Amino acid sequence: MKKKRRTPATARKASAPSTPGHYLKILAGALLLVGILGAAALVGLVFLPDTPPDRTAGQPDVPARRPPFEVYPETDRLPDSPPCGPAHAPSARPKVAIIIDDMGYDRALAGRFVNLGIPLTFSILPHSPRGREIARTARQKGIEIMLHLPMEPDEYPAVNPGDGVLLTSMGPDELIARMENNLNDISHVAGVNNHMGSKMTADSARMYQVFSVLKKHGLFFVDSRTTPESQCRPAARLLQVPFAERDVFLDNDSDVAAIEAQIDRLIAVAKRNGKAVAIGHAHGSTCTALEKHLAALTQQVELVPASHLVCLVPR
Repeated sequence: MKKKRRTPATARKASAPSTPGHYLKILAGALLLVGILGAAALVGLVFLPDTPPDRTAGQPDVPARRPPFEVYPETDRLPDSPPCGPAHAPSARPKVAIIIDDMGYDRALAGRFVNLGIPLTFSILPHSPRGREIARTARQKGIEIMLHLPMEPDEYPAVNPGDGVLLTSMGPDELIARMENNLNDISHVAGVNNHMGSKMTADSARMYQVFSVLKKHGLFFVDSRTTPESQCRPAARLLQVPFAERDVFLDNDSDVAAIEAQIDRLIAVAKRNGKAVAIGHAHGSTCTALEKHLAALTQQVELVPASHLVCLVPR
């Protein structure tokens, strides 16, 4: 008969069932862990915001993503038709509106323009990452706001005006819906000007659709004049939408000295015509040139928001 092997005493001790005290220790440890996790969750609920954080908060501005702009070579031209509105008194200083296009990407640069302390007009790109924030700041500082409406250029799609672009291939319903969506993105706009648009603004049927939306919302339009074939003036005349045209581009050449020369040209055009509309862009060099020319501008012309220089085109 085979003899049973005896288990050593140490092995018997190790395999013995745990005592009630051992289970109590495990339970106490588990309860302590649950308590710590619960306390952490409570702190989160009390001290963390109950709304999701701004997805752009703390992120750097991204001016490199700003869509390019389109310009049309300038000539020293007289207005296409006699100026509308009150006649300019020879003794009065001519009025000048300076629109800064492509706003919506760089908060710090927008702050520099605001700090010039002059009645600029900010034209803000729809759906831009900082557009709504810059619009709020501008409004608080009394700066007029326009929508910088992306429109199809001749070079599209190789050159893309960015989100919200109006295309000549769109049907009326799609075009109007997109324009309404762009207007809803930036609040408190007083008017609109085109971003690019050399192809779109030459299409009379599409411009009548655009101007019908402007008429509905009581907005004015400034033609950036990126093409000599622009149909904006006839559309403004037909629908009786307050209207103006760009006289001078300030920064086709982004060199500060070149921009200063354009500011001098702007003053000369304003003196000749009694008023002038200039368009610059959200560039540091443009702001620097304006800073350097502030005294000359304020002494020789009266700076006004763009809305002060629009008028109904006589039928």
